[in-house]
Amino acid sequence: MDAAEYKCPNCNADLKFDPTTQKLTCEYCESSYTVEEIREIYADLQIPQEQAQQQAAIEDDFAEHTNLYHCSSCGADIMAEEGQTALFCYYCHNPVILSGKLAGNFKPDKVIGFKITRDSALDMFKKWCEKRKFLPNDFKSEQQLEKMTGLYVPFWVADCDVKADYSGIGKNIRTWSSGGYKYTEIKEFQVERHGNIYVSGVPADGESKIEDLLMESIEPFDYGELKDFDMSYLSGFYADKYDVDKVAVFPRVKERVTKAGKDVMKSTFTNYNSVSPNLETYNIRSTKWQYMMLPVWFMSYKYGDKIYEFALNGQTGKLAGTPPLDNKKLNLFCIGVCAAVTLIGFLLGGTGII
Repeated sequence: MDAAEYKCPNCNADLKFDPTTQKLTCEYCESSYTVEEIREIYADLQIPQEQAQQQAAIEDDFAEHTNLYHCSSCGADIMAEEGQTALFCYYCHNPVILSGKLAGNFKPDKVIGFKITRDSALDMFKKWCEKRKFLPNDFKSEQQLEKMTGLYVPFWVADCDVKADYSGIGKNIRTWSSGGYKYTEIKEFQVERHGNIYVSGVPADGESKIEDLLMESIEPFDYGELKDFDMSYLSGFYADKYDVDKVAVFPRVKERVTKAGKDVMKSTFTNYNSVSPNLETYNIRSTKWQYMMLPVWFMSYKYGDKIYEFALNGQTGKLAGTPPLDNKKLNLFCIGVCAAVTLIGFLLGGTGII
């Protein structure tokens, strides 16, 4: 059998046969399968020819009506509908140029439309700024606020089928007092759990220029409002072309899926005071991916040599960002506090109060 004809069910990289383990392995995400397992998985993943043809036609239509703009300064690729012109890069604020059409295989599967208007986003941003006293003045200026951009951020969203195996020692501890003595009883039990866990809707953004932690900070998105992607959603907004593929985001997805698996296991140990694992594995058997465009109000700000980013969930209004710090304002505040403390000390000392 030619192992290269099979792709990894998790990250879509080529599988190679490992003579040592007698399994098909992925060198990128470290998944491994027996030949029988991979044939069974692929049998479940077969796409009917008619469905594949329909998908190809949709991708061709998407390519025909989508413009791609390129920023020669930071390398960003900005996607816009055919009737909309992109003028500047929302990352570095430099002009962008039309570079052509976008390949149909970049067409998203799903989209969540904006629910937060630009005016509402600006109001939320201003309230966020009010709580931070040492911001540079021009961070809140009208010129800066004009750079608030409605942006559809590309996300890979994964549904993972996980094979979980757990064995360990569960302990129940009971203490009591009698006859002036304190007693402790410890009972230990062999604990085992085996089964499949399905973890759905695990997101990972596909844009390298936005901090992953920033996007995680404005989660979650309500997938109940997902719609099939249509170019009309881009009207009045912009969208990014992903530059981080499924192979690259899979380690982030795997980490979050493993944590979810551990939480599920932990929830089954309610009969024990504590459980210590001897063996604990969470192997992702297969992953179903959806490429989505999720709404974010985004703004970047350059202060000194550093770029600061602000993001607001365009569906829920949850916001996050790292504010710049105006050192001059901070220093003046510290000087004022020190002066006030010194004055109070002088007055107290002058009246003889200790």
